[in-house]
Amino acid sequence: MRKLLTSSLAAFVMAGLAAQAQQPAVPAPQDQVIKVDVDLVNILFSVKTKKGELIPNLEKNNFTLKEDGREQTISRFSRETDLPLTLGLLIDISASQERLIEIERDAASQFFSSVIRTKDQAFLISFGKDTQLLQDFTSSPRQLIAAMRDLKGDGQSPRIGRSPIPVNTGPLPDSSNPKGTLLYDAVYLASTEKLKNEVGRKALILITDGEDQGSTYSIKNAIEMAQKSDAIVFSIYYVDKGFYSRGGLSFGGGGDEGALKKISDETGGHVFTVSNKHPLSEVFKEIQEELRDQYSIGYTPTNAVRDGSFRHIEIKTDNSDYHVQARAGYYATKNDAQ
Repeated sequence: MRKLLTSSLAAFVMAGLAAQAQQPAVPAPQDQVIKVDVDLVNILFSVKTKKGELIPNLEKNNFTLKEDGREQTISRFSRETDLPLTLGLLIDISASQERLIEIERDAASQFFSSVIRTKDQAFLISFGKDTQLLQDFTSSPRQLIAAMRDLKGDGQSPRIGRSPIPVNTGPLPDSSNPKGTLLYDAVYLASTEKLKNEVGRKALILITDGEDQGSTYSIKNAIEMAQKSDAIVFSIYYVDKGFYSRGGLSFGGGGDEGALKKISDETGGHVFTVSNKHPLSEVFKEIQEELRDQYSIGYTPTNAVRDGSFRHIEIKTDNSDYHVQARAGYYATKNDAQ
C-alpha cells in the first residue's frame, strides 16, 4: 500500500510532462481560481471576524455576489455543516521535520477520531525524498490511526542523485536541486490521483515547514491541480527551529511560510502557525471547526459564454467587519458533454 502511490504516479508524471511539452503554456491570472464544468457555479466558503472567529448563523440575504463586477442572483444557499467530507492529510517527513513526527502522530490521530464520520473519507500521504500513500480512502479512524504508526522520518539529510519519482525528462538532481522535500509534488499528485474525481467537499491538510526541495512540479502546478480538483488547502506551518539553527546547513533557513500562504490563499484556505501558545492539537481543533462550519453559494452566471476566460467572483456580507474566506474566481470552461 505504501508503495502504491509512488509506483502509480510514475506513469502519471511522465504523461503529464509529455502533455505539457505538446501544448503551449497558458498563463493563469494571479487570482484564486476554480474550474467549473457545469452551468451552475458552486463555491464553498467561510466567514470570519477580524480576529479569525467563525460566523456560523448568516442567511442568504446577508450576502451579495458579483462576477466580473456584475451582481448575480444567488439561486442556492446553505450551511454545509454535515455534507460528506473527502480529506487528505499530507505530512512532511523530511529531515527538517523528523523530530516533530511523534507530536504530529498523536495530534493527527486525535483529529481523525474526532472529525471522520461514517459518510466521510480520508487518506494519508507522507512526503520527503519520495511520496508514499500510507492509507488509501477509508471511513475508519482506526485504520487511519494504524497507518500513522508507519509514519517515519527520512532518517537523513536530502541526498543528491536520487529521483524518487522516475522520469525520463529533465536534468538529474544536483547540488542546486536536491531531492529532499517533495511538497509541491505531494499536493499535485494528491489532487490529481486522489481528489479530482471525487465529489462534494474536498480538503487537503499539509503539515510542513513549507520548504520544497527537488519537486518535479512547481508551486504553480500544485496550486492549479488543487484548484481543478476543487480542493481547499489548509496549511499547518510547523518549524523545528532547532534543526535550522544547527551549523553547516546550506539549504533553507526556517522553512517557507510564504509558499504555504500562497497555496492556501489561492485555494480558499489559510495557514495555521504552530507555536508554544498555539500547539498542534489546537490547530487541528480549529481546522475541524472550520470544516464543519462552511457556507455554500450556487448561481447561474449572467454571462453564459463558455470561452475559457477567467471570471472574478466577489462575495460580501452586509457586515463590513466580517471577512469572507473563499476562492476568487473560476475558468468558464465548456461543459464536458459539449
